[in-house]
Amino acid sequence: MSTRIVVVGGGTAGARLAQRLPVTLLGEEPHAPYNRVLLADVLAGRYAPEVIALPGTREPVRLGVRAVRIDRAARTVECADGSLVAYDRLVLATGSNPVLPPLRGLRGAALPVGVHPFRTLDDCLELHALVRPGVRAVVIGGGLLGVSAARALAERGADVVLTQQGERLMERQLDEHASALLREHVEALGVEVHTECRVSGLRQRDGAVTAVELADGFVLDAQVVVLACGVRPRVALAREAGLEVARGIVVDDELRTSDPYIHAIGDCAEHAGRVYGLAGPALEQADALADVLTGVLSGLRPRGGAPAHPRVGTRPAGAGRVGTRDGALAGASAPGTDPHHDGDALPVRAQAQEAAPLGAPSVVPTRSAPAERMPTTAEAPSATGYTGTRALTRLTLGGPKPLDLAAFGEVTARPGDDVVQLTDATRSAYRKVVVRGDRLVGGVLLGDLAAVGALARAWEGDEALPDEAPLLHLLTHDGGSS
Repeated sequence: MSTRIVVVGGGTAGARLAQRLPVTLLGEEPHAPYNRVLLADVLAGRYAPEVIALPGTREPVRLGVRAVRIDRAARTVECADGSLVAYDRLVLATGSNPVLPPLRGLRGAALPVGVHPFRTLDDCLELHALVRPGVRAVVIGGGLLGVSAARALAERGADVVLTQQGERLMERQLDEHASALLREHVEALGVEVHTECRVSGLRQRDGAVTAVELADGFVLDAQVVVLACGVRPRVALAREAGLEVARGIVVDDELRTSDPYIHAIGDCAEHAGRVYGLAGPALEQADALADVLTGVLSGLRPRGGAPAHPRVGTRPAGAGRVGTRDGALAGASAPGTDPHHDGDALPVRAQAQEAAPLGAPSVVPTRSAPAERMPTTAEAPSATGYTGTRALTRLTLGGPKPLDLAAFGEVTARPGDDVVQLTDATRSAYRKVVVRGDRLVGGVLLGDLAAVGALARAWEGDEALPDEAPLLHLLTHDGGSS
């Protein structure tokens, strides 16, 4: 008897699993699975929507199907159209929802005309239809997503204002100097940037937005408002089914929830106390779960198993195949606790980074992803399961002089850390690494990313740095001669 695997969610994680295993994939959106990180390029007009489609799945995706209830006793998923889908193993890849800030004029389910989050392809297409040269647009949120949205709007010819409540742009990923360079570049694109700026409300007329009110009383005229205020794990379906939920759906190293027949991956999952909210970890979780479920399909693993609770969070941070370290993942604050978290990103192997499209934010897993194929029955699935992800955040901003940036780990030094910085003002290039003891714990690069591959490998390896190599060597890709 075959094992029926049902996946709820057609985003990055769900689609990756469906590429590797024969599953029934329920996708709530009417679109085939797509690469969310390239939405800014669709908004900018660089790509047509069909260009960002993800590779095909092994079985057809059921599109426009919203799961509304899980019956764990009967092992069925009830959909909004009244249909029931039976499962032997259920995978929740429900993703995350955009954070809607508590603003005056932004209450109730319906948003004013012209106000949009920037999370789905439909959001992107609706914004694309509204934006034309000279339109006044305000982006609320100066993180990775907000910066990408502002760049795309400016490229379409809009008059763009970018507001950030914090002290600097992309403050979760960049240090003060790198953020200042980023701001200079964004402003050179024609974007007006306001930091330490709290938005208090929206003005509207006849149901359409007309202005954004700031807490200091200043008013910004606006015909379009983009909400880039972060995301939260989408956990309502799991919570209503009685699964253990903290910030996300709690899972163990086999991505099992508190019900051993239900797994969770991607933005909605919380592993060892962390919710990543990034595409890189979502892909690695999907690959790890594919190995686990391949064992079930081939009979190498039991079909049931003990509840996941005893194993959740038992592996220390930093251990295992990929590893984590407290505070080490650039841009990966838990979405449930950080309303400004917005790191959706494209995974790109370190050796292929130059292929990243202009304007695409990316998260690069520092270990190559497993091959996209089904292991044979002679191959034992991974014994370690999923142990966490380290990822490098990367963004390329277009313009007359495109700007590349990359950040990983802890970019702000603690007392006693060693810091090395190289700055070339003429080329707007900046490189910095932070070393704690004999370990590389973080770095940030803008302009010249030639050293990023070597730095990523040193950081991912988490091994002692050689005593004979000067710290300056870490910032150069040619042994320190440049």
